[in-house]
Amino acid sequence: MALSKRTIFVGLYGLMTMAQMVTLTVLPLEAFRRLGDAQLVSALYVVVAIILLFGRLAVPWLGYRIGRRHVFALGVALLLLSTGLLATGTSAGLIAGLICSALAFSTLDIVISHYILDQMPRHELGRFETLRVFIAAGPCTLGPWLGVYMQQEFASWAPFAAAAAFGLMLLAGFLAAGLSDPPRSPLMERAPMNPLRYLPRFFVQPRLRLSWTLAAGRNAWWSMFQVYGPIFVVAAGLGEPLGGLLVSLGLGTLWLVPLWGWIGRRHGLRRLLFVGYAISAGLTAGAALLMGMPWPGIVCLVLAAAATSVIDGAGNSLFMRAVHPYERGEMAAVFGSYRDVAQLVPPAIFTALLATFELPAVFIAGGGMMLVMAALTRFIPRRF
Repeated sequence: MALSKRTIFVGLYGLMTMAQMVTLTVLPLEAFRRLGDAQLVSALYVVVAIILLFGRLAVPWLGYRIGRRHVFALGVALLLLSTGLLATGTSAGLIAGLICSALAFSTLDIVISHYILDQMPRHELGRFETLRVFIAAGPCTLGPWLGVYMQQEFASWAPFAAAAAFGLMLLAGFLAAGLSDPPRSPLMERAPMNPLRYLPRFFVQPRLRLSWTLAAGRNAWWSMFQVYGPIFVVAAGLGEPLGGLLVSLGLGTLWLVPLWGWIGRRHGLRRLLFVGYAISAGLTAGAALLMGMPWPGIVCLVLAAAATSVIDGAGNSLFMRAVHPYERGEMAAVFGSYRDVAQLVPPAIFTALLATFELPAVFIAGGGMMLVMAALTRFIPRRF
């Protein structure tokens, strides 16, 4: 029996996420081991984010020139190349591999998103987004721990071999699914616009601009949690293992996403997002105020993660409902840049804050950011 489109896309997302998550914790640890300085590690990630920001914008152009199927194969090839470079155990291999890995997953994510927008009925996008985030919960919870475990118990190259294996399974699944490029309408026959032209076109459209801003805020919070949550625990004298457990518990709340998605469909995404952002804002700031009492602070952070998972219940539905069909390729590439911006801007701001203030300032700033996001939800159309 033929698989449904939803099953195919969920499977592809699951394999892609597992390939990414199995090296998620290994890469920064490997970078610190090779470069020997946290500041150099931060500089490396900033460079990668900048390269990725511009590389993402080239994907629609490549799709027009060589077709989506070939771009997908290129993404898998970059993934396999990155695992080979990272497995060399050299500083040069680390830097080149990290860049190739980032470009690979960005390319694969954009291509899969294009297929979803073309082949999934518009009224099913919200339900699919909820399912996609739920499927990612397993790899996000297991992958980071598994990668470190494999490196410690088997070999330094083991997590990279696992990522390559998942990449090959992803390519096999894609080929077996028989996905093809959509027939071109007269509007789609035109070549993609120059990135410098469609970048401002994206941000002059209020609904696209709003969807990007809210997604960037959500992603920035998760980035803050994964980096500064363990620091919070270690600074309180509770040890690194508990810091890792904090991140696992926080990411584990993504298993609740189907529940939040159902509530969003029943009561509206506008209400769902307001509640998620507002509660996360209060609990994040509360963690800062309770830093002198670490256990209540830890509880606040886990609950804040649960509140942020409420936001993930909406997925990227706001963007998918707002984008014009004939601009999906270009606009999806710009929209995806929220991940790069969320990984680049907040750490820079937090670094500046920590030059003057103590660690609680990070969580106060994070809570303030989420409060601003909560206020912005009032601009979401009421019919959503």
